[in-house]
Formats: sequence, structure tokens, C-alpha cells
Amino acid sequence: MKAKGPYDLVWGDAPYGIGEDGRNNHTRSKLAKAKDYQATSRYDNESPPKAVFDHLISISDNQIFWGANHFISKIPYNSSCWIAWDKNNGDNDFDDVELAWTSFKTAARKFKWTWNGMLQENMKSKQYRIHPNEKPFQLFAWAMKEYGTSGMTVLDAFSGSMSAVISAINLSVEGFDVNINAYEKDPIHYASAKNRIQNHVQQLPLFGAPPIINFYE
Repeated sequence: MKAKGPYDLVWGDAPYGIGEDGRNNHTRSKLAKAKDYQATSRYDNESPPKAVFDHLISISDNQIFWGANHFISKIPYNSSCWIAWDKNNGDNDFDDVELAWTSFKTAARKFKWTWNGMLQENMKSKQYRIHPNEKPFQLFAWAMKEYGTSGMTVLDAFSGSMSAVISAINLSVEGFDVNINAYEKDPIHYASAKNRIQNHVQQLPLFGAPPIINFYE
């Protein structure tokens, strides 16, 4: 099958349009005082227009759009393959799961990874969170191995914390190559995420090759 464009996959974690932008959700934890994430704007007030999703679909073979249950009218066709991330997040008023629409033709799948404030699945190697809507590195890694192939090119269209980029780096060092282009428009989040990635790369072992990473503001 001829590729639609330069990307094998779009990983889309766009604003859901539900107001979870770090200005209010840092006050809602019942376990401990939650981190107050800095943000330059109320970027989660609305999801992108339908034209954005149409464009992303036109330039890629496949897509994974997180939070699409909040803006499903903007996605042009139905899918049998939704992903449910079970956050095992206990007693709070956040969603128990986050859902992703995908273009794949397989059955719906579930990924379970605890993500409840200070509690994470891997407490021995906790992920230091820099973004209010950050996802675990392991979620991206699981999805790439479940739906992708080594050597693929991915567009991270709404990068935020760029946890997908960190995961792509780790996968490539392990021998599962992922080349990734990352875009983020918020200057504060872009700067902190870029710094995070640069620090991560400096700590990599000398063997193995990290992916090709391009940053776009």
C-alpha cells in the first residue's frame, strides 16, 4: 500500500477541550498536595478544529488520537480499535481511563499503568512529571510495539512534555528504532521538555543509537 505521506504514524495527544490545563487540576488530589504546573495559557479550553485532524490523517498511514471521545465528531470515520489506558488512579474525580481512537483495524485493547499523582506503576524509577497532561513513557513504548515496526517515522503532533520522545529514545537504544518529529506551541512547555530530552540523551549509554529527533515550536 502506498504511503499517504512522510509519517507511518501520528501520535496525537491534543488538548481535549475540558479545561484540564494545570490551572485547576493541581488542586484536586486527595492523597497529597499536587504539583502546580506552570502554563502560559488555558490551552485545554478547546480541542483543535476538524481540519487539523483531517490534515494529520492525510499525511500519515495510521493515527492514534488520545481523548478523541471528547471530540469524536471531528474524526472522519469510526474505528473498531480504541485503546483504553487504565490509570488505576484510585479515589479522585479524574477519569479512571483515558481513551484513544486509532485507525487500526484490530480489536480494542487495554494498557494498565498506575498514574495517580505521587503513585506510579514503577515506584523504583518514577517519572518526574513536567506537564499537567503528561503520559507515562511506557504507554508510548507499548503502543509502538503493539502497532508499529522498528524503523518507523512518527509525528508527535502535540508534544507537551515530550514523553513520547523520551520513550522513542529509549526504544531506539534498545534496538527498536523510532524516528520522531515533535511539535509543541506553548513556549514554556517546549523549553522544559527540550531541556528534559537533552539531559536524558546525555545520560544514555555509549552503545546503541538514539532516534533522529527534530524539535519544532
